[in-house]
Amino acid sequence: MEIDKIDVIDLETHDTKDTKDGHINGNLTVIWRDWDKIIPKEPKMMYITSAHPGEIKGPHLHKKRNSYFLCIKGKMIFIIKEKNGEYREIQIDEKNPRLIQVPKNFPSAHINIGNEEAKILTIADIAWMPNDDEMENVFFEDYDWDKLKNNI
Repeated sequence: MEIDKIDVIDLETHDTKDTKDGHINGNLTVIWRDWDKIIPKEPKMMYITSAHPGEIKGPHLHKKRNSYFLCIKGKMIFIIKEKNGEYREIQIDEKNPRLIQVPKNFPSAHINIGNEEAKILTIADIAWMPNDDEMENVFFEDYDWDKLKNNI
């Protein structure tokens, strides 16, 4: 199955309960199950990346892999360049679990717009290997980075 569009997937969240008296003690968020096909190609790699406040990761693109991103701490904005050259901005944070699907060959970056370190869980359908030439750094020369940095 070829993935050819950016997508934002609201994730399923369930309250968890204390085993003694049944009070709600937290929650559980389903990121991936093999049977519900949220991620159409079986994941081959997962990792966590962090960004300090105001820092930008990227932009770059992956030539072979499709990536999925979930903010597990803090607040981030993803900037993804569509095939028509327009930029799509998607805000994600730890309070509203959403999975961003970025297909291969879609350049993207993300910026921490919060006041604390942010962490992103990344799921990929191809595992990274040293010295593979799968990632390409790009530049968003026509993107207004200052509008985001000024809001931090």
